Amino acid sequence: MTTPSTASHNGDAHTHHPAAAEKLGDANIGLESREREGSIRVMNVALSNASLLTIKTKKFHWDVVGPQFMTLHKLWDEQYEALTDYVDEIAERIRMLGGYPIGTARGFLDASELKEYPGQVPNATEAVRHLLADHESIARSLRAGIEQCDGQFKDAGTADFLTGMLQGHEKMAWMLRSFLLGSAVQSSGEATHGRIPNNA
Repeated sequence: MTTPSTASHNGDAHTHHPAAAEKLGDANIGLESREREGSIRVMNVALSNASLLTIKTKKFHWDVVGPQFMTLHKLWDEQYEALTDYVDEIAERIRMLGGYPIGTARGFLDASELKEYPGQVPNATEAVRHLLADHESIARSLRAGIEQCDGQFKDAGTADFLTGMLQGHEKMAWMLRSFLLGSAVQSSGEATHGRIPNNA
């Protein structure tokens, strides 16, 4: 897994999307150009991750079948709407910093840290696992981005923005994880995935 501050499998993650800081506009907001450029790079990775996850979530929403159909169809529709809002908010934040958001499918694919599974239609449980892994990957990436924006780029505003987004991904991951961990609890407190704490 790569983060905005580390190299990807194909090289430096920042080199794949020159639009991240190519045409930096004026924004006298207390940050130097290089600091804004750094935050914009981080944000364009976040934008690409969110855009790809939005597509994947909608695809699974369309494809799901089986006993969990209604539950997952509704859940993924709600998560799709939340992710769509994230995409718009990230792009607007990039513009606030004087940058330009990535806006092409190729650009998103090049900059994203997520994987696609073309030609595959996983069952409901596998689809949940895929999306859970993506939300957790994005959460780790956002943590690295928050540290970078707040420390290296002195951009507390973008760090705070990403923190709110991190909390949203953590909540969506929790919902998906809960679906996978669901099992009957016996009177002994034993469950399929381990013992329930005594104080639960």
